[in-house]
Amino acid sequence: MTAVVDTPTPTPTPTPHRTYSRWTALVVLCAGTLMTILDGNIVTVAMPAVQSDLGFSGPGLAWVVNAYLIPFGGLLLLVGRLGDLVGRKRMFAAGLAVFTAASVLCGLATGQGMLIAARALQGVGGAMTSAVVLGMLVALFPEPREQARAIAVFSAVGAGGGALGTFLGGALTQALNWHWIFLINLPIGIVALLAAIRVLAPEDGEGLGRGADYPGAALVTGALMLTVYVIVGSGDRAPATTLVLALAAVALFTAFTLRQARAARPLLRLRLFGSRLLSGANAVQILMIATMYGFQFLGALYLQRVLGFGELLTGTAFLPAPVVIGVLMLGLSARTIGRFGPYRVLLAGLGLIVAGMALLSRAPADGSYLADVLPPLLLLSVGFAAAMPALTGLAMSGAREEDAGVASGLFNTTQVVGGSLGLAVLSVLAAGRTEGLLADGAEVVSATAEGYQLAFRVGAAVAAGALGLAAVVLRPRGRA
Repeated sequence: MTAVVDTPTPTPTPTPHRTYSRWTALVVLCAGTLMTILDGNIVTVAMPAVQSDLGFSGPGLAWVVNAYLIPFGGLLLLVGRLGDLVGRKRMFAAGLAVFTAASVLCGLATGQGMLIAARALQGVGGAMTSAVVLGMLVALFPEPREQARAIAVFSAVGAGGGALGTFLGGALTQALNWHWIFLINLPIGIVALLAAIRVLAPEDGEGLGRGADYPGAALVTGALMLTVYVIVGSGDRAPATTLVLALAAVALFTAFTLRQARAARPLLRLRLFGSRLLSGANAVQILMIATMYGFQFLGALYLQRVLGFGELLTGTAFLPAPVVIGVLMLGLSARTIGRFGPYRVLLAGLGLIVAGMALLSRAPADGSYLADVLPPLLLLSVGFAAAMPALTGLAMSGAREEDAGVASGLFNTTQVVGGSLGLAVLSVLAAGRTEGLLADGAEVVSATAEGYQLAFRVGAAVAAGALGLAAVVLRPRGRA
């Protein structure tokens, strides 16, 4: 009888799984964020050229900026939640595609209506891209030390991109024309989109079946859009009209809150606001960003209208900011936060911002860049480089994993609200002071300089408020 020998069945070779580099993914996320941030600032220096070419009136020109800010700020919470449901990679990639296509439409615009409509579409794409980035970053780097490094890199790109946008806006407008401040996004957007599809790890999300509370989404989107509209257009309307619109926004927010308390699947879980770190960090950010946006806008106007700088020279004058911010955030920020803790680093950074704004409030009509602008610019850059990563880490540490997308959208929303608020309030104060002095017979340059001085003093007070709020609300409790 012949023995039968069992031959072992060969084990099939497993199909190798594709590996995804977290740090490469971070580069892609930063590239997408940089494109949206650059575009938010690149427009400011080119505004006179846009006005001259397309025939905008003074109030009408503001809508080149407002048309972007309103959908951007209004949609962040909704698309942040949708990113949790459909997958943050899908939302990020779709946002890049929408933003890039809208940028081309902006660059090809030959009339006011086309440009404003394309800018609104840009705001939609920017919201889709920005709302999910922090949630993806926190998921990629759960370990605290690595997360601090990643947030430092991300914050450096965001902060440096703002000042770099001012330079590029002046350079492209002067060397070519204003259309190229938008068309430059086409090659950048295509590369970023292809890299996102290739590099970012796929994720399924919770599924649309979990629901996004669309009635609540409609309420909060309307409330946020109306809030941004009230803020950015406050200087062009009668006070009574502004009050009515503000009350309408409050009513929408109240209805949204009641809806979230009762909804089976709320868009924004109200327990998020029970996190002292998340709520406190967002409140501090509103005040800090209000100060920084006001400085960036009014600082550029001071250089142009008081010191007589041209577009390119104004952009060049801001270049030390992204250099300082990038060096400090990439080289020192994570290690400093790891050694001293985010709370202490945040307070130190806010203190430098207060000092920088106070010093800038002394800039006279016969001032100079080296003596009156560069020193406060460096103080503000160092302060922001310290404060922003620490504040971001504190905010996101107060959110659970399943809420990361909404928490990221909320953090970006408060940035928009703070920036819009600071820009509107400080601009109105500067203009009011200047107009009053001109009515009294003051010389134009002197009156303009004093208007900016008042705005910078108020900005210093707002930054001091952020410092005081952070010291009280974000103080560590117990032992970490």
